[in-house]
Amino acid sequence: MTREARVGRVERTTKETSVLVEINLDGSGKVDVATGVGFYDHMLDQLGRHGLFDLTVKTDGDLHIDSHHTIEDTALALGAAFKQALGDKVGIYRFGNCTVPLDESLAQVTVDLSGRPYLVHTEPENMAPMIGEYDTTMTRHILESFVAQAQIALHVHVPYGRNAHHIVECQFKALARALRYASEHDPRAAGILPSTKGAL
Repeated sequence: MTREARVGRVERTTKETSVLVEINLDGSGKVDVATGVGFYDHMLDQLGRHGLFDLTVKTDGDLHIDSHHTIEDTALALGAAFKQALGDKVGIYRFGNCTVPLDESLAQVTVDLSGRPYLVHTEPENMAPMIGEYDTTMTRHILESFVAQAQIALHVHVPYGRNAHHIVECQFKALARALRYASEHDPRAAGILPSTKGAL
């Protein structure tokens, strides 16, 4: 049986940003990302490649102010596109988790494609405040924004790490894998919605 392509496409335009996100959940990790924030582009690249999502992100934002609006609005559009691509969620695993080390840092990510947005996020305190033009306090806000639009429950825990680049990057890699595992089709559950409520 041939399944329909699970793709999402969202355009979001405000006075602060113009964002286009396209995602194919059943892709091969082809990524084309340009937000104007180099480290954020690097993280979105990790998300697509390790999730095996084909991902296009084009954001034109008010970077003359700072990167906040660009990063936030991109995450909102990404969450909305992910939700759109998931479709009716029939036959998926629904739950996924992954633990990823990056040198001295470790990220543990668990996801439930539940239809209920909820975020739990912990990472080491006293991180370096900036990675290039990327404000490290934005990682949690990216996840909050993504969760709100994707309508998923997401738990991200970084129990230890020293280097800010590593701490953030291992989160995106683990998130990519957890989303990939949760959104994949379970061959034993074809045609079944993974919920006792009958809705996700």
